[in-house]
Amino acid sequence: MFRKIKKVAVLGSGIMGSRIACHFANAGVEVLLLDIPNNSTEEGNSNNKSQRNTIVNDALRKAIQSSPSPLYRKRYESRISTGNFEDDLPKIKECDWILEAIVERLDIKKQLFEKVEIYRKSGTIVTTNTSGIPVKDICEGRSEDFKIHFCGTHFFNPPRYLRLLEIIPTDETSKELVDFLVKFGSGTLGKETIVCKDSPAFIANRIGVYAIMSLLHQVVKDGWKVEEIDKLTGSILGRPKSATFRTTDVVGLDTMIHVANGLYQNCIEDSERGSFVLPDFVKKMSENKWLGDKTNQGFYKKTKDFFKRT
Repeated sequence: MFRKIKKVAVLGSGIMGSRIACHFANAGVEVLLLDIPNNSTEEGNSNNKSQRNTIVNDALRKAIQSSPSPLYRKRYESRISTGNFEDDLPKIKECDWILEAIVERLDIKKQLFEKVEIYRKSGTIVTTNTSGIPVKDICEGRSEDFKIHFCGTHFFNPPRYLRLLEIIPTDETSKELVDFLVKFGSGTLGKETIVCKDSPAFIANRIGVYAIMSLLHQVVKDGWKVEEIDKLTGSILGRPKSATFRTTDVVGLDTMIHVANGLYQNCIEDSERGSFVLPDFVKKMSENKWLGDKTNQGFYKKTKDFFKRT
């Protein structure tokens, strides 16, 4: 089957969704970026379209203004249109690829895909950017056509700069679709595209989150400081200068927690299963909403002039 991607719908405008939308725009693809509506009860908000789209518009603006920029050129922003799930979901019928990047909760993803199936055209690609939820569980209950054209496409943050793209098919995903996504990811999006099994946290997060969680427990055990760990696990090892804790802030502590909990629940016989138990200080950070860049405070606190360790 010949496919051409002219327009993509990205569902969810958070840290990942907004930046994935920007990277598709970099590749010359038209993007429809959707998120939940602002249903504020303030006077005029509920019926004003611009007000109902403040969540997605604010998220996209924040992404574009971030450094390093997710766009090759500022003018590529014109390739992205915005909307919300209540008013604009029917527009996905115009799209060649529907990519979900909402919160890492299976129940919410399944609820959204139930609505997606109402409007998507038969044969349209549908993918999830989950960090670790089993892909087969996400499409459970969907139609045969949906399942054949569904898989995981796991981008990494920031998607403009991190080259890895994981393709995670289920047993029902068509081989034609997998082959197309591998080619498109490599040739159009500039990714190092690999096909993964639908195993807990796939490949990169299975390894990466294990490494991070092991270090978190080492911090508790030996009393290492955040900046000491980052000094020893960044550029000095040939890794990104964001090292361990800054990387966690960029990705989001909440995402790391979801993946770690999923690995603990699903890797029953893994000899290193205990590494995925959350240390008490991580639980406390989560309670305080110190989730990283998305809340301006995580292991580091974002101030006007610099990042300061929390």
